[in-house]
Amino acid sequence: MDPWTLAASGLGLGRLPRAPGTWATLGAVPLVWALGQIPWPLQVGLLLACLPVAAAACGRAARRTGAHDPPWVVLDEVMGYWVAVLGLAPSPLVLAAGFVCFRAFDILKPPPIRWLDRRIGGGWGILLDDVAAGLATRAVLEALGQWGLF
Repeated sequence: MDPWTLAASGLGLGRLPRAPGTWATLGAVPLVWALGQIPWPLQVGLLLACLPVAAAACGRAARRTGAHDPPWVVLDEVMGYWVAVLGLAPSPLVLAAGFVCFRAFDILKPPPIRWLDRRIGGGWGILLDDVAAGLATRAVLEALGQWGLF
């Protein structure tokens, strides 16, 4: 498997049977926990550097298969979950709440997430609906934090 395909499949998590996006998000939990241990500016810099690489990997995979968003392409879920919990205290409760909320937004695709999924093509189209799901999750997590639940 070439490096682009390996990355797009979330190091193979997208090839697991049933719910590849959920497996990829679950696999992202320890990654974002580890990233949460480094300084905030470095976290942001890494995210911004990784987004175009992830879009390229997702786009190459989609072109290779001829599908808009192949189910085994799950790097977008990893990136979306990272956006959701970026800079938050990486406690088990925050990571778990982020996981559940992100999966709900990613699966249900409420507006404008659905609009992004349907209207933007290529690697960025694959990626941006998950980034939007991550931002929506982040808003929920921030609200829960304001209510003293974290």
